[in-house]
Amino acid sequence: MIHELAIRSGPNWHKIQQGVKWAVYALLIVNFVFYVFEDIASAVHTLTASSTFLDWTGTFATSIDESAWFLLLAMYEIETYIIDDENLTGWVTTVLHGIRLLCFVLISHTIYAFLIVVMSLQATVAVEDVDSLCGMTNANVSYVYNLEYTEINEQSCSGLSSSSQFYWLANDPVISDMQGLSLERNLAWADLAEAVIWLLILVAIEITVRLQGRGVTGGKLIATAKTTSLFLYATLIALGVYWATLSHWLYLWDELVWIGGFAAIEINLSEWRGEISDKQHTGK
Repeated sequence: MIHELAIRSGPNWHKIQQGVKWAVYALLIVNFVFYVFEDIASAVHTLTASSTFLDWTGTFATSIDESAWFLLLAMYEIETYIIDDENLTGWVTTVLHGIRLLCFVLISHTIYAFLIVVMSLQATVAVEDVDSLCGMTNANVSYVYNLEYTEINEQSCSGLSSSSQFYWLANDPVISDMQGLSLERNLAWADLAEAVIWLLILVAIEITVRLQGRGVTGGKLIATAKTTSLFLYATLIALGVYWATLSHWLYLWDELVWIGGFAAIEINLSEWRGEISDKQHTGK
């Protein structure tokens, strides 16, 4: 589809662009491994023998979400770069769109899971008859602060919090003090906002892909989609900076790398528009 790029922009630039793109994709795979291990570390503290299927999918929502994003990125790469326009017909388009629809469903599950977390954290349920974490060393619970879980035992209890009042986090065997609970609420809202923003970016990209697939390269709808995407990307960077201020540097890095991944798709779309325009002007 965009193989003519090498002719229009020069072979060296094309090779550099492709090298950077695939390097970004490789970094995304590395990030995915980090998030899987992070979900596993969280599951150790939050899942029990009585946890439901939705509890499990909620705990591993990030891993499920990342898997859907990888598949979605691959589908956009195939449609906007790898396959020529002449071959984007019939069952090929149906398969690509069907897989993308499945990815949208999985990403929507992530939004649902994050919404449940936000709602469950709104209740403030105090831990009764406890004025020190050392009074809970035999309760088989964990203490969380800033997404860092620590099992409460005789060795750790005295160094976790000096508060005398603690609160349950949702229905998990996890507690925190008021400062920790407030922070968990803020982080849950940030997660939900990020998931919704990415979904809106997907809608903008999907609109552009569908229109260009029909030979449309301009107009208010495409212009609005581009402008909206730029605003949403800026908002994601702001969220990443917020996480970085809380020492979650991985989240900022992840945000920047994913933006880089979809910037590659945006470049594919731009070059695809150029190719469509060239064909329309030459009649070939």
